This record gives sequence, structure tokens and C-alpha cells, in this order.
Amino acid sequence: MANASSATLPGPSAAAAPLLIELTDYLVDAAQRNVLMLDVLRQRGDNYLEHMAMAAPNVLGFAFEVVMDGRNLPRPVNYGLVRIIAPEGVVTDEATRPFIIVDPRAGHGPGIGGMKPDSEIGAALAAGHPCYFIGFLPVPVKGQTIEDVGCAEAAFIEAVTRRHPGYSGKPCVIGNCQAGWAVLGLAAARPELMGPIMAAGAPLAYWNGKDGLNPMRYSGGMLGGSWLASLTGDLGAGIFDGAYLVQNFENLNPANTWWTKLYNVWSKVDTEAERFLSFEKWWGGHVLLNREEIEFIVEQLFVGNKLTKGEVKLSSGKTLDLREVTSPIVVFCSWGDNITPPQQALGWITDLYASDLALIAAEQTIVYTIHPQTGHLGVFVSSAVAKKEHTELAENMDLIDILPPGLWEAVITPREPGQEYADFATGNYVLRFEARSLDDIRALGLNTTEDDRRFATVARLSEINAGLYKTWLRPVVRAFASEPAAELERRLNPLRSQFEIFSHNNPFMRGVAGWAEQIRETRRPVAADNPFLAWQQMVSQNIEASLDLFRDIRDSATELAFKQIYGSPALQAALGIDDETARPVPADRERGVAAFEGCLKDLRRRVGDIGPDIAVLRAAMFVLAARKSIDERIFTALQRMHGEHLRLDGMTLHQFKLHVREQFFMLRFDSEAAVDAIGAALQAEPPRISFEDFRSALTAAGPLEGEALARFERISRMFPAPSPAGLKPTANNLHRLPNRATGPKETAPDTPSKAAPRRSSSPRK
Repeated sequence: MANASSATLPGPSAAAAPLLIELTDYLVDAAQRNVLMLDVLRQRGDNYLEHMAMAAPNVLGFAFEVVMDGRNLPRPVNYGLVRIIAPEGVVTDEATRPFIIVDPRAGHGPGIGGMKPDSEIGAALAAGHPCYFIGFLPVPVKGQTIEDVGCAEAAFIEAVTRRHPGYSGKPCVIGNCQAGWAVLGLAAARPELMGPIMAAGAPLAYWNGKDGLNPMRYSGGMLGGSWLASLTGDLGAGIFDGAYLVQNFENLNPANTWWTKLYNVWSKVDTEAERFLSFEKWWGGHVLLNREEIEFIVEQLFVGNKLTKGEVKLSSGKTLDLREVTSPIVVFCSWGDNITPPQQALGWITDLYASDLALIAAEQTIVYTIHPQTGHLGVFVSSAVAKKEHTELAENMDLIDILPPGLWEAVITPREPGQEYADFATGNYVLRFEARSLDDIRALGLNTTEDDRRFATVARLSEINAGLYKTWLRPVVRAFASEPAAELERRLNPLRSQFEIFSHNNPFMRGVAGWAEQIRETRRPVAADNPFLAWQQMVSQNIEASLDLFRDIRDSATELAFKQIYGSPALQAALGIDDETARPVPADRERGVAAFEGCLKDLRRRVGDIGPDIAVLRAAMFVLAARKSIDERIFTALQRMHGEHLRLDGMTLHQFKLHVREQFFMLRFDSEAAVDAIGAALQAEPPRISFEDFRSALTAAGPLEGEALARFERISRMFPAPSPAGLKPTANNLHRLPNRATGPKETAPDTPSKAAPRRSSSPRK
């Protein structure tokens, strides 16, 4: 009986059987994934060879036609301008503002702004705008400089403007990363060229950052300054390999570079291969720069930080001053960007302007928005970012173009179902602009005086090291450098060889495609609840955590060494660095304020010189100013109000913008007189718009409350007809006010002033 009973109980071998089956399933799945991963790497290598063999390699996901070739310009460069062809079903209006996307030449090839339908290019096309793209070839024209590239881009922008004579304004230009500072520098040299400018992930204040978060800003100091870039360019026979710039990005996150990126594909090889191959096609498309170009970038910008100091000089002798930019500037950055953190993307504003009044006196409009988490590449590549931030900004660029001078933050909120007046906003989000001050930029956490002294020490030491290298070592290096040796060195660069070694050029990879095809036919993926799959994930997390720990220790040690070396009082004294010279800023950061205040007399003299239509515009601005923000729905309503009622003798957007700015100044600096003049103008001559339409425009973003409601009630008493009896406007019934009685027969509208450059809209005219 005992033997019979024991025979029915499961023994150790029976209990281990399910575990053995799960182990077998896991091993089969892992072996299949190994072969499939090899095939993915083979495809990546073949894609790389095919991509680099193209005459003009790019990763644009849109069809295009060539408009201009920069190699044919008087100062030839390897840049070109193309017109993006709208996909089937997407309609663009030639009479609307053209968009120009400029891709960064920071080591990778062009196309990142239009890799996917949901992209910067896709957002501009979806909003109905003609779209152009400025890209480049892998090899620079011999002798081309950064200034030559700027001249070419100016020619491209002029060509786009000529191609759209039906649009009275200027194109919107979007510069990504490196292209952002290049576009702003061009706008400072040629202010008349462009309309609104968007700098996405673009560094402009290169020394700024936070301790423990932004280690990349220390790299120039730890390498002794710019001399190493010069040496690399000389060893490359006058060519700097952009792969070295990409290597700097890779080194920031060793866990992702050495493990996570490839592990993610291997662990999900059935679903992740296509996305991985698409991105790697761009990531592996390394391009080259001339030695002169990289020296300018490092010496003038990355280490020298000379752009916001007003110390970058052109060959003509002109000094670039970003305060000369007259176009509205949109800055898009992210807290998750460890290459261009918000401090570097926005810190330049406080370098240029000492006060909010100085910013307004310069008639400069700056809009910024900060994403909470996306990384540097996500600013340009992420589909989620394209669907939200890029789409909203593209759809509202005309609103940005008429915003009054000052600092604004673009706030994007979801469009709620059933939201009142939601038909005034398109898409899934609503954009509003909230007034900000320079203190909001300072609150981001800019450098301390001690930080500035350290970086100024780096800049001075870099100048000394660069001078010594160029005087004593450069002749020797050039004597031994040769083009064949430089080409071999570039081909053996690990960032390039990792692609080619897995391509079909490797004879050991030639059977992989066949094996992978057989495995796909008999694929046996492991069950999601397999315990060995959980063990695999745990091992991966431990490896990633270890690499993150290595990164943190490395970065902390680098930061500590940087502070100890360049924070040395003895070294700073020897190099002539003190608090006054630590962070030079442009002369007279209150430039224009005195003249601006002096011209207020002219404003006060003309404050009552308005007709009824401009009086309505001023009234709307007076009421809306109480909200401290401007909603895109309000702009849409004002557009309808202008198009259906005011018309103002066919006033263009530029002319409308001049009127908005002038009314802004009058309301800001002589508010009571400006408001009193509204009543006088409306009583003297009835406006073209009814009171009901006026009310609808003001309540497009919801019922008026508080100060805004009080201002509206004050304005309502100025309209020719009295308010309807028995219905006093309140926050609850304001949106139900009936139409007021219309006035006498319409009279001629105000005649707009002749269109002129934006600077002439100042009260200084």
C-alpha cells in the first residue's frame, strides 16, 4: 500500500518538468532572436552603405523638388533648397505664409525635420502652408565657411519670398539645434529677410546649465579648449569628421549607447526592427565639415560664448548683435534635453536685455515653450511632439507674428469635449500666450558669478592653447597629414565601422538573411509570463543601472575636476579673470529705453487720432490685457471680425501688426487717455462691427471675469447704442447678450499707414 500511495505523488522530476519546458521555450526564442538581431544589423549595415552611396543622402519622408543648389552660388557651399511636395490629400495655399525648415549640420545628415508624416514639415503642410527644406551634402565645398553658409541661406530665403508674391509677409524659418543659432545669426545680419523664427533645441547661452545635470558644457574645458578640434581638422587634411560630434552625444548616455538601444531591439525584434532601422539610417549618416567651420563653431560659440556678447565679427567687419533681430523669436526646448537644456536655450535673453522695458523698447517679441521631458532628438523627431507643440505653433504662427513686444510663454492645453467656443480652435489642443518677465528666465537657474568666472577662464586658456598650437604644431601636423590617411581614419572610426562590419561586405554575414527568413517561418516566441523572460529583464536592468552608475561617477568627477582647476583663484588671476570680465555682455543693455521714453510725448499727442475701427481694436486689446494671456481662439475670432466687418481697406497682416503694436504702446504707457479716446472715436463715428460680434470675439476663450469683465462693462458704455434694458453683463450671461443696434450707414474705414519695416512701428517714428 505504501508503494502504491507513493507512486501517485509527484516527484522532483515531475515538479521540474514545467520549468524545464519553460527553459527550453526561452532558449529556443533567444536563439531565434539572436539570428533575427544579426539580420537587423545586416540590414542596418546595408542601409548605411546604400545611403552613403547616394549623391544627396537624406532621410526625408516627403517627395521634393530642387529649387536651388548652393554649389552654383558666387560663394559655393554644399547646401541646397528644395520645395516639399504635399502628400496626396493635403492641400496647401500659395497665398499663405511659407515655412522653411533648416536642418542641423551637427554630424548627421539632413532630413530629421521631416523623417515622418508627424514632423515639423508634416505640421506645416497640414496647416496649409507651402513648405521648403534647406539641407546639405555630406562633403563640404573646399574652403567654405560658416559665413558662406549664411550667405547661401539668405539667398534661399529670398528665393522663397519671390516664389510667393501673393503673400505680403515674410517666411517662417525653423532652425533645429545648430541651425537655430545659425538662423538667428543670419537674422541679426539681415533683419529684413524673415518673418517669425523658431529655434528648436538650439543652444545660444553655451555656458549655462545646472550642477550635476549638464556635464556636456564642461567638455571644452577638460580638453583644454578648442585646439583639439583644430588638430583633428588638420589630421583630416582640412576636413573635420562629424562622427566626433555624434560621439559626444553618444558619450552622454553610455547605458543607452552600449546596451539599452540594442537590447530593446533584440528583446522585441519582431516589432522594433522597422523603427530601429529608420532611425539608424539618419543616426549613421555622418557628414563632414571644413576645418574652418568647426574652428568657428568651437572658438566663437561652444567655448568662446561670443554670440550673445556681441563679439562675433563677419568678414565685412560687421559685428553680430542678436538685438538687431526684428522678427518674433520662438524658442522650443525641453527639460529632458541634456544637450541643450532650457538654461542654454533661453539664458541669452538676460544677457542681451537688462530689463523688461529694454526688451519692449527693442520692439522684440520672444515666445518660449518648455517640454517637460522629451530628449534632445525628441524636440525634432518625436511624433507626439509634432502632433502637439509643432502643430500648434505652426497653426498659430500668424498670431505669434502680431503679439506685442515682450516675453511670452506658449502654454498648450488639451481641447476638452464640449468646451465653450471650442470651434474657434482646431485640432486636439488650445494654445495661449501668457505674459512673462525676465525674472521667469532667471528662475530657470542660470549660472552664478563663480560659474561664469570658471568658464571665462576656460575661454581665455583656450585662446592661449589655440594660439600655441596654430603657431608651433600646425605646420608639423599638416606636413604629415594626407588625404588617403584621413580617409582611412574616417572609415575606421568606430561609429562608422559598426555599420559596415555587419553589412554584406563581411563574408561571415552573407548567410544571415537566409537563416533569418527560415526562422521567421517557424518563429516560436516565448510566452509573456515565462519566468526566464523576467530574469532576462532583471539582468538588463542591472546592466543598465551599472552603466548609469558609471556615468554618474564619471560626470561627478568631471564636474569636480573642472571646478577645482578652473575655479582656482591663482589661475584666474594669472589669466586676468575677475567678476567684471567673467561674463561680458553687450554694451548698453538698456539701449533704446531713453529714446523710447522720450518718444512717449509723440504717443500722447496722437493717442486720440484714431477712427472707429482702430478704436475697436484698441478696445479689444484693453479688455484682453486684463487676462494676462492671449488665446488662439481669440485670435481666430479677431480674424473673423476683421475679415467680416472691419476690412480696413484690405489691410495686410504686416499692416495689422503695426497697428497692434502701436495700440499696445499707447495702452501700456498712457492707458487712461487711450481708453477715453475709444469712447470719443466711437461716438463720433459708428464702427463697422456690431456690439454682439465684438462681444463674441472677446469671449471666444470663455466668459469674462474679474478685471476683464469690469473693463468690458466700461467699454460697452462707449458703444453708440445703449446696453439692452434689463440685461446687465455679468460673468454668467455675458455670452448671451443680444446684438446691439447698428449705427448709421457705414463710412470709410481708417486708412492704414504705409507698410514699413517693423522698427518703424515704434513710437520713435
